[in-house]
Amino acid sequence: MASTANGRPSSTPVYIEEPGFSRWLFGSSAAGWIWLVARLWLGWEWLQAGWNKVFGGNITWKVWDWGSSAYSLTGDGNIGWVRSGTVPTEEGGQQTMQVGDAVAGFAAGALERGTAGDHPDIAYSWYVTWLEWLRDTGHTFFGPLVAIGEVVIGIALILGLFTGIMAFLGAVLNFSFVFAGSAGVNPAMIVVSMFLILAWRNAGWYGLDRYVLPKLGTPWHRGEVFGPRSSGKRSRVTTT
Repeated sequence: MASTANGRPSSTPVYIEEPGFSRWLFGSSAAGWIWLVARLWLGWEWLQAGWNKVFGGNITWKVWDWGSSAYSLTGDGNIGWVRSGTVPTEEGGQQTMQVGDAVAGFAAGALERGTAGDHPDIAYSWYVTWLEWLRDTGHTFFGPLVAIGEVVIGIALILGLFTGIMAFLGAVLNFSFVFAGSAGVNPAMIVVSMFLILAWRNAGWYGLDRYVLPKLGTPWHRGEVFGPRSSGKRSRVTTT
């Protein structure tokens, strides 16, 4: 087996030391307040986006406006997402929508706008196929899934619960919108999500992850819940 100049076998992986700032930013509880701000912003964006789709009304941080009809739970914004019903059209008429029709409409609009011309907005043929299936078949399932998923992601991020996982799921949704040719706030949300994924260890320090993660552990390290139970005798651990 070949070896390097310092005697280490050439097949042995080399672990490059990370900068101290990166270790502090992505692994120290002292940096938790930075990710708290990022979490709250991203979580609120998702909660706002999903609230209307699930409950029909809007939500605002201005609690004194919650009594207004615009922020009630009885609006029709969830028609076409989680329930069927009739909504007014721009021409002044009425349109009946079934569960998931909002997603089907989004997919149809993306296909109409994004597949024309020499430089279409939808750059991947496999995504065109996906949107066609979503428009014709999958919308009845993905309509409620997207609506409820946005609310769950938003609440979990605000509470700091499974932060890395929720940020990843949110990024998947953001990328799906971007692939369909819709930008808006999605790129900014993707950037924040990527940082939260990298900071999964301390992003929820000021949240529920601080207590949940040590209990559940990780795939490579058992937590208190799944770890071996003590036999009743305490063992002394010595260090050198």
